[in-house]
Amino acid sequence: MSLYGAVRTVIAPATRALWPLRVEGLHHIPAQGPVILASNHLSNIDPLFLGVVVPRQVLFIAKQELFAEGNPAQRAFARALRAIGQLSVDRRPGQSSQEAMDNSLKVLAEGNVFGIFPEGTRSPDGRLHRGQTGLAWLALTSGAPVVPTALSGTQRILPRGRRVPSFRRIGIRFGPPVDLSAWAGQADRARARRAATDAIMADIQRLSGQEQVPRFAASVKAELGR
Repeated sequence: MSLYGAVRTVIAPATRALWPLRVEGLHHIPAQGPVILASNHLSNIDPLFLGVVVPRQVLFIAKQELFAEGNPAQRAFARALRAIGQLSVDRRPGQSSQEAMDNSLKVLAEGNVFGIFPEGTRSPDGRLHRGQTGLAWLALTSGAPVVPTALSGTQRILPRGRRVPSFRRIGIRFGPPVDLSAWAGQADRARARRAATDAIMADIQRLSGQEQVPRFAASVKAELGR
């Protein structure tokens, strides 16, 4: 058994016991071959729930801050991420976003499941924000299918300022792969990347039921001081 499989046999039952999961549409994820899971993002703990419910290993490129060794909860989360093979990326100004995309492309070229949060950061207000077009570049360059994914309830587990998590029911919905055929072969075109990303975000919104706003989450977060 792989390290991921061994860790999952411990983490998955414990997670399901603490947070009852309602899962829909899992059959939309191919049993093999590269696939991109494009999800809304409500909490730092979102990758954990996707890793628990998806039968295949899901790889994320997580921001470096998630690997912080702060309080006990942060340390436990960081160690869980490392144990299941998650990759970190430095998102500070001046660091290479293209390097992150190249690493993501390698994950897909090896036939793996790649998880991505196209909003780029957690939603600061519960709404669904504009997607980053790196998602479309990755999908159109790799040819991997994009399965829209929606989480609900995770924002209430460990809200801002709370140290002890609450235990609530979590919802996870997967939709059929997004039809990106209209933009095939156009990964190098900004308008095509924007349109393809918008199509993916629209499918995520239909699954999540969130209010969708044409603004980037990072700019909203900056205004709110979060």
